[in-house]
Amino acid sequence: MNKLKFISFLSFVLIVFFSAQQTPDNDWPSYNGGYDRNHFSNQNQINTENVKMLKEVWRYSSGGADLSGNKTQIQCNPIIIEGILYGVSADQQAFALEAKTGKEIWKTNLQIETFNMTSRGLSYWTNGQESRIYFGYGAYLYCLNAKNGKPVKTFGDKGKIYLVHGVRRPGSDEYFALNTPVAIFKNLLIVGGRLAESSSAMLGDIRAFDTISGKLVWTFHTIPRPGEFGYETWEKDNYKNLGGANNWMGMAIDTEREIIFAPTGSAAFDFYGGNRKGDNLFANTLLALDANTGKRIWHFQTVHHDIWDRDIPAPPNLFSIHKNGEKLDVVSVLSKQGFVFIFERETGKPVFPIEERPFPASLIPGEQTSETQPIPLVPKPFTRQTFTEDDISYLAENREEIRDTLRNMHSGQPFIPLGFKKTIFYPGTDGGPQWGGAAVDKEGVMYIPAKQNPVYSSLRPITKERGKDVGKSLYNQYCQTCHGLNAEGNEDGSFPGIVNISERMKKERYVQILQKGRGRMPSFAHISEADKISIYKYLNGQSEELRENTQESSVEYVATGYNRWYDNQGYPVSNPPWGTLTAINMNSGEHLWQVPLGEYPELTERGVPLTGTDNYGGPAVTAGNLLFIAATKDEMFRAFDKRTGELLWQAKLPAAGYASPSVYAVKGKQYVVIACGGGKLKTKSGDFYVAFALP
Repeated sequence: MNKLKFISFLSFVLIVFFSAQQTPDNDWPSYNGGYDRNHFSNQNQINTENVKMLKEVWRYSSGGADLSGNKTQIQCNPIIIEGILYGVSADQQAFALEAKTGKEIWKTNLQIETFNMTSRGLSYWTNGQESRIYFGYGAYLYCLNAKNGKPVKTFGDKGKIYLVHGVRRPGSDEYFALNTPVAIFKNLLIVGGRLAESSSAMLGDIRAFDTISGKLVWTFHTIPRPGEFGYETWEKDNYKNLGGANNWMGMAIDTEREIIFAPTGSAAFDFYGGNRKGDNLFANTLLALDANTGKRIWHFQTVHHDIWDRDIPAPPNLFSIHKNGEKLDVVSVLSKQGFVFIFERETGKPVFPIEERPFPASLIPGEQTSETQPIPLVPKPFTRQTFTEDDISYLAENREEIRDTLRNMHSGQPFIPLGFKKTIFYPGTDGGPQWGGAAVDKEGVMYIPAKQNPVYSSLRPITKERGKDVGKSLYNQYCQTCHGLNAEGNEDGSFPGIVNISERMKKERYVQILQKGRGRMPSFAHISEADKISIYKYLNGQSEELRENTQESSVEYVATGYNRWYDNQGYPVSNPPWGTLTAINMNSGEHLWQVPLGEYPELTERGVPLTGTDNYGGPAVTAGNLLFIAATKDEMFRAFDKRTGELLWQAKLPAAGYASPSVYAVKGKQYVVIACGGGKLKTKSGDFYVAFALP
């Protein structure tokens, strides 16, 4: 070894040695890194100087990946406690690994029949004597012994709680999926959950259960009852005849102030609210609740009377900023529209101005939209807000065709109510930002992954369509919003085509799936078996006369699908970037930088500047001035300089990492791990967890 190489090697050894002495926060103890949900690690052994040396050090096959036509996913952000990594497999089994080696310690083999749903993680609790893991398995909340993965039989019903109990209402289905880890405060498990988004959805109550016994401790009604605050913002007795307004995205906890911050989604049905006139508190709301009792402290509604499915898409972030020389402890939430709302934690006072602005009224009979919507003036939006002819992609070969189509659509501003003519959502119906959420560092800088893909939809009347073909009418009522007008699914494969379903599935199996639900599809147990068979017949080209006992919907209109708009080459019709990563200084609200996130290699080869791609999943930011993120359609894992947005390192994953990475240390060595489940956006499925470290 020559002298220069020796000095270089010695320098690297010294950097690693001294960095290893400065790793006080070794664990990733909770979903998104901690109760503040900031995706932040104080680890600095891996930094901007040495990240290019990062190598894969272990790979764990978690099992459960479906490599056939039924795509599986892993969206789990694993937690790491004292050298043990806890995660969830592609088929929703919990497991524990040695975090240093990836060697399996235990894995569950749960077989109980429930609604299958991708899990985003699990939660850890200890009283110093025993340690427990809590995680959602479909509609069940399981309590496991952290040492061996066995159900704790003294909790709930032999180790589990069936979360459907307590949130049913007359006429509702039974679709409930605990897809996001529960929040834990003292001896309380604070629970939300995912519901159906149709008129049959259950109630979105937020509940707290005892960590030891599993007994219910308190409930907050997100659709208020008579005498409760907010009841007058709905029609009379709406809590009896509709559901939703649920916390599916997760919560954050201020343990010092004993406040739980719980965002909510839209009321169901998502795109028509003629049966729920009013602002609809506490749908689309950031709730600040007393964590001990569930009592409301304050709230802020980010969308009034939502008919756009503009849920708050991710858990809140809790952090501190400096404003006018004063330190403020704040809470923020993202908006699918591309906004950041930020408030003082104790009072709910906005840190920056929020303006109520007027937007168009609905032209649909019976619909009464809110006259205004709240728009934060600072920070500025991190996504574009409009899609017009000037925004059509310069890469599109069929620009004229796109332009002609756009001229017959409603477009050009946010919050245009759906009508009988196609209406543009921009950013698309699922955002903007995703459930992966934002990272925040100790300096108060927020890092937000997002996407900008146009989506269009419209409304169609359903009760007046009852006629010769009952199967078609039922399909339009229950299936069309997801699977499309002609049952052909959507362009990116997130909702599959189901035309001629008999070629893939027998009638009995299809009826069973409608009864039980599968993946994102809710249960349709509330409709008769005869109606289920009628839908099956319609999908196979068989018509059927209307029956007297055919069930009618309580909602008069249905959306015509989540139609992502692509050009004739398969790229979004809007100008790139289609995926972005944005840094915002939350002390001032100033945007620091924005870079494309993701790549289409074939476009890069043609000399096209980076376009970014569709993305799902969150970032992790570290004290080593790094931001790690996978999320993109191109199946890459990347590290950026958090100060500048410069790409410093990337590696190809075995499947796309539609999840958030975790950062931890074991015996002084720093690791970063990502779940690689793929399965979305027509990418292949996988079952791997992959860990990286310095050599």
